[in-house]
Amino acid sequence: MALAFLIGRIILGLYWLETAYNHTVKSAGLIGWSQSLGMKPGTAKLAVWGTGILALIGGVSVILGYHPTAGIACLVIFLIGVSFRMHPYWKAPEADKMNQRINFQKNIALAAATLCLLAVSQPWVYSIGQ
Repeated sequence: MALAFLIGRIILGLYWLETAYNHTVKSAGLIGWSQSLGMKPGTAKLAVWGTGILALIGGVSVILGYHPTAGIACLVIFLIGVSFRMHPYWKAPEADKMNQRINFQKNIALAAATLCLLAVSQPWVYSIGQ
């Protein structure tokens, strides 16, 4: 079970590292999307980069098992904020409603699953410590 937990942490952490990469190195599209939802250019850039940093911290924390409670907090803050601000399916045009609902529900499910990691005794097995 310890090995399965480590593999799961690595897969989950890599998901978040890819998200961090997209929010920083490839941020232009996400900034444009944020602006299309009413954010001012400076605010959009700050929000996209800020969420990228949250994803980076959370992803590294989950992979390494280093201060996992703080990493989990970063990821849940990311997911709740992004879900309600960027995927408000209840306000989306009919043509985009299903896509936004899927993304919203995926993010809420990820937040719930991430919160479940708090139930795992710390320090986590195969972690670099606290």
